[in-house]
Amino acid sequence: MTDTVQKIKEIDGKQLYQSFLAGAQKIFDHQKLLNKINVFPVADADTGTNLASTMRSIMDAIIPTENPKQAAVALADAALTGARGNSGIIFAQFLYGFSNEIATNQPLDVQSFAESIKKAVAYAYDAIANPVEGTILTVIKEWADYVYLLKDRIDDFIKLLVEAYNKALEALSATTLKLETLARAHVVDAGAKGFVYWLEGIKDFFIRGTDHAGIAQLAESAAADPEVEMPHDVITFRFCTEALISGKQLDKHKVRNYIQHCGDSLVVAGTPEKVRVHIHTDYPAEVFAQLRKFGSITYQKVDDMVMQNEIQNNRKSNIALLTDSTSDLPKEILDRYQIHVVPLSVHFGDTYFLDRLTIQPPQFYSMLETSEIPASSAQPASKEFQNKFEYLATHYDSILGIQISGAMSGTFSSSLKGSKGVTERTGKRIDLFDSKTVTGALGLIVLRAAQSIESGATHNELLPKINDWISKSMVRVSVTTLKYIVRSGRVSPLKSFIARTLDLKPVITINKDGRSELLSKSFSEKGCMRKIISDLEGIISKQKVWGYAITHANNKLTAGWYASEMKRITGMDPAFIDNASPALVANTGSGVVCISLLFE
Repeated sequence: MTDTVQKIKEIDGKQLYQSFLAGAQKIFDHQKLLNKINVFPVADADTGTNLASTMRSIMDAIIPTENPKQAAVALADAALTGARGNSGIIFAQFLYGFSNEIATNQPLDVQSFAESIKKAVAYAYDAIANPVEGTILTVIKEWADYVYLLKDRIDDFIKLLVEAYNKALEALSATTLKLETLARAHVVDAGAKGFVYWLEGIKDFFIRGTDHAGIAQLAESAAADPEVEMPHDVITFRFCTEALISGKQLDKHKVRNYIQHCGDSLVVAGTPEKVRVHIHTDYPAEVFAQLRKFGSITYQKVDDMVMQNEIQNNRKSNIALLTDSTSDLPKEILDRYQIHVVPLSVHFGDTYFLDRLTIQPPQFYSMLETSEIPASSAQPASKEFQNKFEYLATHYDSILGIQISGAMSGTFSSSLKGSKGVTERTGKRIDLFDSKTVTGALGLIVLRAAQSIESGATHNELLPKINDWISKSMVRVSVTTLKYIVRSGRVSPLKSFIARTLDLKPVITINKDGRSELLSKSFSEKGCMRKIISDLEGIISKQKVWGYAITHANNKLTAGWYASEMKRITGMDPAFIDNASPALVANTGSGVVCISLLFE
């Protein structure tokens, strides 16, 4: 095969970049299969999604240089920034080692390429707290060793990559024999297989020619990835937790020592200015408290591996239901109906947290009262929704998303942006809804959709129903102070001035446009409470209630009173009572209580 094509004795930075894109395309093509065979270290069925996210960061990077050293450094930085999952971070660290060991600014020949690849292996191993053979590490090492062995008798990149690729296939096949978990499932390691797909794309790129315009079409799409039955293994730690730390003179080994007691599957990779951390833990908030000692945390991710395992092995529906953390649904309801959540973030200056993941409501309420820096909230990035949609598309036939009011947050807009292209790439239908509401009302709409899915409703049947439920939701919010709402820009300063002057306690509602409005006011909290209940009694006498929920910020006593009064009026227990989302309380202050209703 290689005799019919021209030899390639040197590669420049552009060829290096374009070949990496061809490798990335192979991973995109086989993302679903990589998710399905993911059983080590945990069967959380997301290796394909994580590697695809890592590769997408490489693909998004613009690297217009022929200098191989500069290109490799840029590629490694892009991979490190976008790395997700155990395998993604190991891969990024390997690329960092490769870029760091390239000693020349001249085009790479086989000799220098092989030497840099060989030295990069040590970087990958150094990132792992407890390296395990039979994984992506093993395949990287055996491939790199063979490339180094071939360098003295081969001066052609095409021949080198073909022969080394065959060696990588052998190493991949052997992973099944090296790990009991893989042998029991009759699969190879998912991360290692992803790395071999990447090598295949690079090999094919050079064989077919270095035409940048044809990169997207290089790899043949997988016609049908086989269905693979995975064992339902025990998960030791629930949350796959990741962070990106930025700073100066960062010490990977010191970072590792500070958090290794928090869990297992610890990977710490990066440079003196940028460190990527991956750990499986039951206490993400504790991990981030330790990591903040080293620098600014510029990226956070927490995935629920128990939920992922259930989706892989005990999925209850072929319709994925997605919402955001402002729905305030309790964990037991999310687990019961397998509802997926993308968190908003809350900020105190440059320090930020993932709502309900890296900060819990009680912790946030305390910080809100004591911090000299005002709290704020922010929508998830569209990339976070894109990653979530890509993952869900590998497990479900279709996706429904219901988000916080678009008039109150850019979360719905981010979800729309994140969904673009996913349907085209995956063939899976995605329909998204602006709930025009928030907190328990959003939670009730999502809960009603979940129960309908459980009862057998189809995707098409749910579309008009969700719109109808959105129109039948209602929220009443009693607020102890307007200070936080005014600061957030959600109530005019003039109204706030009047309320403060008279020391009035406001009642807030959400109008049909999804915006907050000052509904009424009282001179005391008790007066405010009585007004809300009197108002609701009149409304409920004319409309049948499907369900109601109560959410609060450090105000259990008032929440309990409302629950008692609502049961008196409706004869029903609340669908749930829970803490209000930190992302909402940042704009309302502690003491707030929300009564949310959904009518038949």
